[in-house]
Formats: sequence, C-alpha cells, structure tokens
Amino acid sequence: MTSQKLQSIAFKWFDAFNSHNLEQLLSLYDGDAEHFSPKLKIKKPETNGLIKGKKALHDWWQDAFEQFPSLHYKVTSLTANSDRVFMEYVRSVAGEEDTLVAEVLVVKEDKIVFSRVYHG
Repeated sequence: MTSQKLQSIAFKWFDAFNSHNLEQLLSLYDGDAEHFSPKLKIKKPETNGLIKGKKALHDWWQDAFEQFPSLHYKVTSLTANSDRVFMEYVRSVAGEEDTLVAEVLVVKEDKIVFSRVYHG
C-alpha cells in the first residue's frame, strides 16, 4: 500500500475521531481489529490494555466521547510505510493539560487491523 493511501486512512481516522462519528471511525477497522492503549490498562484492567473486535472498540470510544465531549486530536506528524502509519498528535480535553500521543495503525486490505497507543 502506498504511503499516500495510508496517510489518507489516518486523516479519515482523525476526521471521524474529532467529529466523534463512531460509525465512520469503526468503518475504518477490520471486524477482528485489535487495539492497545495504556488508558485501557488503567480503566479496564481485566483487558490488560488490549481489546478485540468492533463491539469492544465501539464501547471503548463511545465511553470516551461521552466522558470527554471536548476530546480533540491535533495531528503533528504522520509517517507511513508499506503497511502502517505512525501518527503523532496532541490530545486536548477542556480542563486538562494537553497530552502528546503517538499511535500506530497497521493496515491490511484498506482496513485497520491493529492499533497501539503510546503516551508521553
């Protein structure tokens, strides 16, 4: 896959996330996609930070959108290669200090199959 196609998927991801459009966001993912986040490890320790499938993704992000209605990501950098895009962004929520975040999306056949979040 070209780096332009991967970056296009990343920009669609940011558009869906920032508009809190859960269905549009989920449409970018494979049905069996996996997602790892340090916040999952804290909020849902039984997951050990990893969730699988669109239902789990839906529930996780729906909770985030409801809990943080002002949640917004600002892209600072995208780096893509043959099957993944590494995204760096600033996480903003009203009343909280901005957080630097990095996330990798692994893409196969135009769908995200795995994502991993890094904070710091």
